Amino acid sequence: MAMKSSGAHPGALVTRALPDGAMRLVVSVLLILAGTAVLAIAAKIKVPFFPVPMTLQTLAVVGLASAFGARLGVLTVLAYLAEGMLGLPVFTNTPPLLAGPAYFMGPTGGFLAGFVAMAAIVGAAADRGWAASWPKMFGAMLAGEVVMMALGLVWLAWFASLSSGASGLGLATAFSAGVMPFILGDLLKIALAALFALALTSGSRRVR
Repeated sequence: MAMKSSGAHPGALVTRALPDGAMRLVVSVLLILAGTAVLAIAAKIKVPFFPVPMTLQTLAVVGLASAFGARLGVLTVLAYLAEGMLGLPVFTNTPPLLAGPAYFMGPTGGFLAGFVAMAAIVGAAADRGWAASWPKMFGAMLAGEVVMMALGLVWLAWFASLSSGASGLGLATAFSAGVMPFILGDLLKIALAALFALALTSGSRRVR
């Protein structure tokens, strides 16, 4: 109730719109399922970009978290990862690779785990009303991006199970192959997501 009544902490857009009582749970579950579908679709879309094509998965993670808030945003990402763990082809490289527990041991496992941290950081910012400020929301999304990339880098450098049978690429190779080519695209995506969050927040205020 405090989130609904506090002007300083208005809550994320979707959180404020959730009904009370039993319907709140029903609507939350439906939103989580819809969110996992958005994440799966975004993972399959590849946009030509420099220096490498980019998917819209990062955009979907920060976009959903900014609208859903931390709790619902994190649950959505966890549900999405659970779908992949159960074998559903929801990730970028499935197919040709098979989803399931073994997929998380591969090169992208750390980045997938990083999506949870990213959703928590961006969602917490949205819960505090930061979506009404582009600089604040961009800063939160950038922080989430850094944490996600750091987790992915550490995993790829030292722990990932590679097709060659080795474990990890080493720090320099992991950064040059798994992080650096995606920085520019991800910066563009979080800038657009922050603008989108600002537009939604401003629009909802005009409607009220």
